Amino acid sequence: MVKPEYSVPSTIKTKKQITWMQRLKKDKWLYLLLLPGLLYFLIFKYLPMWGIVIAFQNYSPFLGVLGSEWVGFEHFKNFFQNPDFFRLLRNTFTFAVLDLVFFFPAPIILALLLNELRSQLYKRTVQTLIYVPHFMSWVIIASITYIFFTTSGGVVNEIVSYFYGKEINFLSAPEWFRPLIMGQIIWKETGWGTVIFLAALASVDQELYDAAIVDGAGRFRRLWHVTLPAVRSTIIVLLILRLGNFLDTGFQQIYLMTNSLNRDVADVFDTYVYFVGVTQGAYSYSTAVGLFKAVVGIILVLGANRLAKKMGQDGIF
Repeated sequence: MVKPEYSVPSTIKTKKQITWMQRLKKDKWLYLLLLPGLLYFLIFKYLPMWGIVIAFQNYSPFLGVLGSEWVGFEHFKNFFQNPDFFRLLRNTFTFAVLDLVFFFPAPIILALLLNELRSQLYKRTVQTLIYVPHFMSWVIIASITYIFFTTSGGVVNEIVSYFYGKEINFLSAPEWFRPLIMGQIIWKETGWGTVIFLAALASVDQELYDAAIVDGAGRFRRLWHVTLPAVRSTIIVLLILRLGNFLDTGFQQIYLMTNSLNRDVADVFDTYVYFVGVTQGAYSYSTAVGLFKAVVGIILVLGANRLAKKMGQDGIF
């Protein structure tokens, strides 16, 4: 039996028949709105990547990229053999782990607490107050820290001196440097970090809570079995993206808090790149250090994304 053949009317075009030019013409305003973002990433993110080639050269500003001598992986070898490498790796890794352990869960916990508030006026007031520190520069944060913790009339040291009879040099003592840095990050960015999680929590179906209440679930069980699973995918995605900046501890904050007495625990890859590259003019060497950081970040993102998919979660790609 011969099967009948069905033809598509000439007035109807299939997806394959619609050219990219027709799609562009149809959605021209959407692509026009997309253009500024594309230009930003092209000009400020992708075009500067051409500069990483100087990590494999003895770069000279007078000879330029094309005229500088090619040395291959010499700068990488020098960096890995440098006695400062393990100190920098230790300090950077310590800050990165502290960030994941103490700061990353902070916005999640705060968002869950805010989500439990029933008074919308009180909730919005608290949100506004905790968002404010995000818009302060690190210069202001460092200044506030100095005012509070300095031994020359600082409020905290006045209290410590009143109870213990002596002051503590928080700003110069190496053992207090990391707690101060983490305290600054948590105070400045925790409130702003709740925005994404509160948006995810707002999409949770209220019927799930009602069903849990009917089943006799208390507030903690509703939090554990309804709220947390609803934001699990958001947490996984943000964790993967966070791992991409695992070795990125932030230059400005640490630079402002570093002094000659705490430098041994304060030096990280970001500050090392500045001191070696900008102040000493070792452009190729500092670029090699930055490229090392970027490669580690890519490996961590790919590994975390693959692990998330194996565990049944949605990755970022």
